[in-house]
Amino acid sequence: MPMSLSDRPDVPDPSRRGVLRACGAFVALAVARPARADANELQAAIAAYTGRHEVKPGRVTIDVARLVDNGNAVPITVRVDSPMTAADHVRAIALFNERNPERDVARFALSERSGRAVVSTRIRLATSQQLVAIATMSDGSLWSGAIDVIVTLAACIEGEG
Repeated sequence: MPMSLSDRPDVPDPSRRGVLRACGAFVALAVARPARADANELQAAIAAYTGRHEVKPGRVTIDVARLVDNGNAVPITVRVDSPMTAADHVRAIALFNERNPERDVARFALSERSGRAVVSTRIRLATSQQLVAIATMSDGSLWSGAIDVIVTLAACIEGEG
Protein backbone atom coordinates (compact mmCIF):
# COMPACT_ATOMS: atom_id res chain seq x y z
CA MET A 1 0.00 0.00 0.00
CA PRO A 2 1.46 3.43 -0.93
CA MET A 3 2.40 5.90 1.81
CA SER A 4 0.53 9.19 2.10
CA LEU A 5 2.43 12.42 2.74
CA SER A 6 1.27 12.44 6.35
CA ASP A 7 2.79 8.94 6.88
CA ARG A 8 6.26 9.97 5.69
CA PRO A 9 8.49 11.20 8.53
CA ASP A 10 10.69 13.37 6.24
CA VAL A 11 7.79 15.47 4.87
CA PRO A 12 6.07 18.03 7.12
CA ASP A 13 2.32 17.71 7.52
CA PRO A 14 0.71 19.78 4.73
CA SER A 15 -2.02 21.24 6.92
CA ARG A 16 -4.29 23.90 5.52
CA ARG A 17 -2.75 26.48 7.84
CA GLY A 18 0.78 25.56 6.75
CA VAL A 19 -0.13 25.77 3.06
CA LEU A 20 -1.77 29.17 3.54
CA ARG A 21 1.26 30.42 5.48
CA ALA A 22 3.61 29.29 2.69
CA CYS A 23 1.43 30.90 0.01
CA GLY A 24 1.32 34.15 1.98
CA ALA A 25 5.10 34.21 2.31
CA PHE A 26 5.51 33.57 -1.41
CA VAL A 27 3.13 36.40 -2.35
CA ALA A 28 4.87 38.80 0.05
CA LEU A 29 8.25 38.03 -1.52
CA ALA A 30 6.87 38.33 -5.04
CA VAL A 31 5.37 41.75 -4.32
CA ALA A 32 8.21 43.22 -2.23
CA ARG A 33 11.13 42.08 -4.38
CA PRO A 34 10.14 43.81 -7.65
CA ALA A 35 9.42 47.11 -5.85
CA ARG A 36 12.92 47.12 -4.35
CA ALA A 37 14.47 46.07 -7.66
CA ASP A 38 12.63 48.84 -9.53
CA ALA A 39 13.96 51.58 -7.24
CA ASN A 40 17.49 50.16 -7.46
CA GLU A 41 17.30 49.94 -11.25
CA LEU A 42 16.05 53.53 -11.50
CA GLN A 43 18.94 54.76 -9.35
CA ALA A 44 21.41 52.70 -11.41
CA ALA A 45 20.09 54.20 -14.67
CA ILE A 46 20.39 57.73 -13.27
CA ALA A 47 23.90 57.02 -11.96
CA ALA A 48 24.95 55.68 -15.36
CA TYR A 49 23.69 58.86 -17.04
CA THR A 50 25.20 61.28 -14.52
CA GLY A 51 28.49 59.46 -14.09
CA ARG A 52 27.68 59.36 -10.36
CA HIS A 53 28.10 63.15 -10.09
CA GLU A 54 26.00 64.99 -7.53
CA VAL A 55 22.44 65.71 -8.66
CA LYS A 56 20.75 68.56 -6.83
CA PRO A 57 16.98 68.65 -6.43
CA GLY A 58 15.23 71.68 -7.92
CA ARG A 59 15.07 73.84 -11.07
CA VAL A 60 13.32 70.98 -12.95
CA THR A 61 9.53 70.71 -13.19
CA ILE A 62 7.70 67.75 -14.70
CA ASP A 63 4.20 68.53 -15.94
CA VAL A 64 2.14 65.36 -16.27
CA ALA A 65 -1.28 64.30 -15.05
CA ARG A 66 -0.88 62.70 -11.62
CA LEU A 67 -3.73 60.29 -12.41
CA VAL A 68 -3.52 58.76 -15.90
CA ASP A 69 -6.44 56.77 -17.30
CA ASN A 70 -4.45 55.08 -20.08
CA GLY A 71 -0.67 54.55 -19.99
CA ASN A 72 -0.28 54.08 -23.76
CA ALA A 73 0.38 57.73 -24.70
CA VAL A 74 0.92 60.01 -21.71
CA PRO A 75 1.72 63.66 -22.57
CA ILE A 76 4.59 65.05 -20.52
CA THR A 77 6.43 68.37 -20.44
CA VAL A 78 9.72 69.04 -18.65
CA ARG A 79 10.68 72.64 -17.81
CA VAL A 80 14.00 73.83 -16.42
CA ASP A 81 14.49 77.18 -14.71
CA SER A 82 17.25 78.69 -16.87
CA PRO A 83 17.78 82.03 -18.65
CA MET A 84 19.10 80.10 -21.70
CA THR A 85 21.95 82.53 -22.35
CA ALA A 86 25.42 81.66 -23.65
CA ALA A 87 26.77 81.77 -20.08
CA ASP A 88 23.90 79.87 -18.42
CA HIS A 89 21.81 77.36 -20.34
CA VAL A 90 20.57 73.79 -20.33
CA ARG A 91 22.64 71.39 -22.43
CA ALA A 92 20.52 68.27 -21.95
CA ILE A 93 17.39 66.89 -20.34
CA ALA A 94 16.99 63.18 -19.63
CA LEU A 95 13.79 61.49 -18.51
CA PHE A 96 13.75 58.29 -16.45
CA ASN A 97 11.01 56.07 -15.08
CA GLU A 98 10.81 53.57 -12.29
CA ARG A 99 8.84 50.63 -13.65
CA ASN A 100 8.90 50.50 -17.47
CA PRO A 101 11.01 47.81 -19.15
CA GLU A 102 13.51 50.53 -20.18
CA ARG A 103 14.39 53.04 -17.43
CA ASP A 104 15.96 55.65 -19.75
CA VAL A 105 12.85 57.02 -21.52
CA ALA A 106 14.08 60.03 -23.48
CA ARG A 107 17.05 62.35 -23.90
CA PHE A 108 16.94 65.84 -25.37
CA ALA A 109 19.85 68.04 -26.44
CA LEU A 110 19.49 71.81 -26.05
CA SER A 111 21.66 74.90 -26.44
CA GLU A 112 21.39 78.60 -25.73
CA ARG A 113 19.78 78.89 -29.17
CA SER A 114 16.85 76.75 -28.01
CA GLY A 115 15.33 79.87 -26.46
CA ARG A 116 13.45 78.02 -23.71
CA ALA A 117 14.39 75.04 -21.59
CA VAL A 118 11.14 73.17 -22.27
CA VAL A 119 10.62 69.79 -23.94
CA SER A 120 7.38 67.90 -24.54
CA THR A 121 6.66 64.38 -25.68
CA ARG A 122 4.36 61.42 -25.10
CA ILE A 123 5.54 58.32 -23.27
CA ARG A 124 4.15 54.91 -22.38
CA LEU A 125 3.81 54.00 -18.73
CA ALA A 126 3.71 50.35 -17.71
CA THR A 127 2.04 51.03 -14.36
CA SER A 128 1.93 53.56 -11.52
CA GLN A 129 5.46 54.81 -10.92
CA GLN A 130 7.86 57.66 -10.31
CA LEU A 131 9.23 59.78 -13.16
CA VAL A 132 12.54 61.62 -12.78
CA ALA A 133 13.98 64.31 -15.07
CA ILE A 134 17.65 65.33 -14.94
CA ALA A 135 18.88 68.60 -16.46
CA THR A 136 22.54 69.08 -17.34
CA MET A 137 23.51 72.75 -17.24
CA SER A 138 26.24 74.52 -19.21
CA ASP A 139 28.39 74.78 -16.06
CA GLY A 140 28.21 70.97 -15.64
CA SER A 141 25.81 71.02 -12.70
CA LEU A 142 22.97 68.51 -12.60
CA TRP A 143 19.47 69.30 -11.37
CA SER A 144 16.46 67.04 -10.95
CA GLY A 145 12.73 66.93 -10.55
CA ALA A 146 10.49 63.95 -9.77
CA ILE A 147 6.79 63.15 -9.71
CA ASP A 148 4.67 60.12 -8.85
CA VAL A 149 2.06 59.10 -11.43
CA ILE A 150 -0.85 56.71 -10.91
CA VAL A 151 -1.84 54.71 -14.01
CA THR A 152 -5.22 52.96 -14.09
CA LEU A 153 -4.80 51.13 -17.45
CA ALA A 154 -1.21 50.01 -17.95
CA ALA A 155 0.91 49.88 -21.11
CA CYS A 156 4.26 48.15 -21.91
CA ILE A 157 3.15 44.77 -20.59
CA GLU A 158 2.72 42.76 -23.79
CA GLY A 159 5.06 39.97 -22.68
CA GLU A 160 3.74 39.64 -19.12
CA GLY A 161 0.83 37.46 -18.23
